[in-house]
Amino acid sequence: MKSLTTTELRKLFLQFFSEKGHTIIPSASLIPENDPTVLFTTAGMHPLVPYLLGAAHPAGNRLTDVQKCVRTGDIDEVGDASHLTFFEMLGNWSLGDYFKNESIAWSWEFLTDEKWLGIDKDRLYFTCFEGNENAPRDTHSHDRWVEMGVDPSHIFYLGAKHNWWIPGTSGPCGPDTEIFFDTGKDKCCESCDPSCSCGKYLEIWNNVFMEYFQPINEPLRPLDRKNVDTGMGLERTVATLQGAGSVYDTDAFTNILDKISELSGKKYNDDEDTIKAFRIVADHIRTATFMLGDPRGVTPSNVDQGYILRRLIRRALRYAMQLGMGDNSLSRVAEVVISDYGNVYPELEENRKHIVMELNAEEARFQRTLVNGMREFERIKGKFDNGIIDGRSAFRLFDTFGFPIEFTEEMAKENGLTVDTAGFRSAFEEHQQKSKAGAEQRFKGGLAEATDETAKLHTATHLLQAALRKVLDESVSQKGSNITAERLRFDFSFPRKVTPEELKRVEALVQEAIDAHVDIVCEEMSVPEARAKGAIGLFGDKYGEKVKVYTMGDYSCEICGGPHASNTGDLGNFKIKKEEASSAGVRRIKAILVPKE
Repeated sequence: MKSLTTTELRKLFLQFFSEKGHTIIPSASLIPENDPTVLFTTAGMHPLVPYLLGAAHPAGNRLTDVQKCVRTGDIDEVGDASHLTFFEMLGNWSLGDYFKNESIAWSWEFLTDEKWLGIDKDRLYFTCFEGNENAPRDTHSHDRWVEMGVDPSHIFYLGAKHNWWIPGTSGPCGPDTEIFFDTGKDKCCESCDPSCSCGKYLEIWNNVFMEYFQPINEPLRPLDRKNVDTGMGLERTVATLQGAGSVYDTDAFTNILDKISELSGKKYNDDEDTIKAFRIVADHIRTATFMLGDPRGVTPSNVDQGYILRRLIRRALRYAMQLGMGDNSLSRVAEVVISDYGNVYPELEENRKHIVMELNAEEARFQRTLVNGMREFERIKGKFDNGIIDGRSAFRLFDTFGFPIEFTEEMAKENGLTVDTAGFRSAFEEHQQKSKAGAEQRFKGGLAEATDETAKLHTATHLLQAALRKVLDESVSQKGSNITAERLRFDFSFPRKVTPEELKRVEALVQEAIDAHVDIVCEEMSVPEARAKGAIGLFGDKYGEKVKVYTMGDYSCEICGGPHASNTGDLGNFKIKKEEASSAGVRRIKAILVPKE
């Protein structure tokens, strides 16, 4: 088995699938375009949803990439051996081309052939979908693994919880076959298999066979075109190849952890608490660096992506303080992340000054918040006759002032008090449930539905950006969007509030384009050809060799991959409902389309 670095594995994976006829495409943004179902790109499939649903991809029907991803559901678990918020996902794709036979054969070849990873065949285990009332047992995948030379005792049938892949509750979906590495640990029990969480089996690759589409509140239906979607976690696979005890003990984090050690004066392996603090700072600042450096411009705020970013920075700062790191230490850790990854993701180097400035500014804001929290503690500490700070008060210090429960407990002890930690946990869990319900309500729907309404509103964002550039300044650029079937939300760069008169002019220009009943023309061309045509490249994204350009007469010309109407006249009446600040230097417009009478 080869011991590869992250750089070597990235290169080898792309080389392998390039030799199998796949076009290498660049990573998309961490912020999904026009997909309100998620805050961040959580898997390689998110940027490709339109193509998985049938649209033609400019680069062809065999693709491979390394996609930047962020998953935030387990932030509080970061600090253990395996959880990360930011990670890189290696993927290969078939859009209606090859299917199970080729996908499984190539996975086997890449994993076991000495030319590639050279993993011992006896240390690989596999799972397949056992079938249910909605879809049959995947005997095809099982039998194909056996044909490759896998011992049948190394293959397990598992239910939909483990071997059925769907992005959320709706969208393209199907059975998957997962590949596990035997870490060499003893079985925890006789029934131990890859579904067990004891640590014996480590998942390293997942091949999803998208045969179906799951509508919202409707029965499963077959897709017109079958696709393959695979994902191999870069950091986890490198940890396996390097024989590392955790993802943090690989070259992906070596320089970052060394910088934390230098700034704190502590050693990474001093004790369990220090290890946890090092890992949290390393992971959260690596993630924050990629968020801040993203072409779509995430900045700390109290809502949506900005809220997650702020939470990560402040959690990192709490543990940096615990380690004794000085002022502006977080930005110095970020400088290492930029140096480590800038050659792969040049947007980090391009946005270096912005990343450092925002981290330092957020650190300063949080320092002030902590001071206010200490004042609040002093105000309330005499109110507890029983000597116990109740859970609600402790949670308010955490939620309102960003005051970690550990700080509250420490100060309580200094004042002869204790904290109702059970009450704090109860209040915290109640808050989490409300936040989760609110997020689900805010982010339901999305590109997975591919409705006419979302296509029309997506088209309207093109016209809106063109109108803003005419009325305000040609430097205006899109910084994010969120579209449901009911409304559009459009973020754009601009340093001040847009006046009511300017908004009226913008609205009128969009309506003029709609009333002109212009056909919306889609063409595939190279990026230089698109630039020569005058197309706007949203967010400054990197593109492949071929792109789709949508033109609406003389009104709009943009590089884009989302769903669109066929004629501007289909949009109806355009109405701006609100204009407000989104973050520093970014404004937000909310608008709707109303059918014409």
